[in-house]
Amino acid sequence: MWARYRRVSFTLLAPAAVLVAPAPSFAVDYLTAEQAQADSFPGADRFEVREVELSPEERAALASRLAAPFPRSRWTLRLAWRGGELLGALVVDDVVGKFERITYSVGLGPDGIIRQVEILSYRESHGQEVRLPLWRKQFVGKSAASPLRIGEDIAGISGATLSCAHVAEGVRRIAHAFPELLRAGGVTP
Repeated sequence: MWARYRRVSFTLLAPAAVLVAPAPSFAVDYLTAEQAQADSFPGADRFEVREVELSPEERAALASRLAAPFPRSRWTLRLAWRGGELLGALVVDDVVGKFERITYSVGLGPDGIIRQVEILSYRESHGQEVRLPLWRKQFVGKSAASPLRIGEDIAGISGATLSCAHVAEGVRRIAHAFPELLRAGGVTP
């Protein structure tokens, strides 16, 4: 008789265990910041990391210019040098895809022209297409003077709509903040 109750209780508990089982993880790290800086600036003979902080006034001005919040004040610049010449800087940031964070980098020349965009880590279960070289290449050669918006000068990808939109917003934010980031880092292009 007790054996029958054990079978019933196991039968009732097995589906409940499936409901509380952890979801599979989709996080993939593709590049480190060091690898991304080397890819973005292959001619550099040294890199210098500088921590910079934007003032509340600089952030407010950027938010006004972008017509969007600019909540982050602390940034890390990875300056690329060849001898005494500044080749540019790599900026690493995170955006939320649909639910999870996407870590990406933007390599910019001293003139603020985007040289390269890389996806360093992708944690979503869908939308990895933002890693496609052809999609990321759309940013190359653009600057803060470009719209950098999905549907304007950046094409979206079906199935990766939110990831595309959020990475594009992040690249746009960095492109606009780049002159202030350089100044805050004590660099004059």
